[in-house]
Amino acid sequence: MLVVAKEVSKIFMGTKVLDSVNITINKGDRIAMMGPNGAGKTTLVRAMLGFYHIDTGTIEVNGFDPVKHRVNVLDNISFIPQLPPPVKLSIEELLMYVGKSSDISYEKIFRESNKMDLDLKKHMKKPFFKLSGGMKQKLLIAIALSKKSDLLIFDEPTANLDHKGREQFYELLAEIDTTCSTLFITHRLDEIEGLVNRQITMDLGKVVEDEKI
Repeated sequence: MLVVAKEVSKIFMGTKVLDSVNITINKGDRIAMMGPNGAGKTTLVRAMLGFYHIDTGTIEVNGFDPVKHRVNVLDNISFIPQLPPPVKLSIEELLMYVGKSSDISYEKIFRESNKMDLDLKKHMKKPFFKLSGGMKQKLLIAIALSKKSDLLIFDEPTANLDHKGREQFYELLAEIDTTCSTLFITHRLDEIEGLVNRQITMDLGKVVEDEKI
């Protein structure tokens, strides 16, 4: 099992945003995680990545505690946030950092970017934060797909992409190794239904549905 979350609860500002959540993610799971805004989806994912401390319960990712062993956890997970971070590094500096920290070559990232019509070589000196929203998202997707991961997590990955960009993204997903698990936080089940085999629905901090599809 890649991820085991047991009775996970988290309180923000007096509001219980995660309420006794139990989830297991296994190798080969392709999950669509759905639910209204504020349901707890992103909070759960960020707790799995060690970004948040949980108040009660336990989370293990590949047997590691995400907070105590965050480096081990992130070594085997790729995460695409809904909102790109305000990175001030140039594209060249960002790729250099990614290459050293995750052992990813420039060429792999260039290949994945080119498949989405993003020619990174033209923008190497440009700061990441000055790219358009769509370009930022494509670069983050390219980096994630270039890294060898046990689990790919996408938080509304197509939010900043136009129709063609979304099509290119889903074509890339069809090429992912079948041994890699994926988790999509999405409101567009119709777009990814051919790429997932399980649907998890959350509401008010609880898992209200978890079924194979």
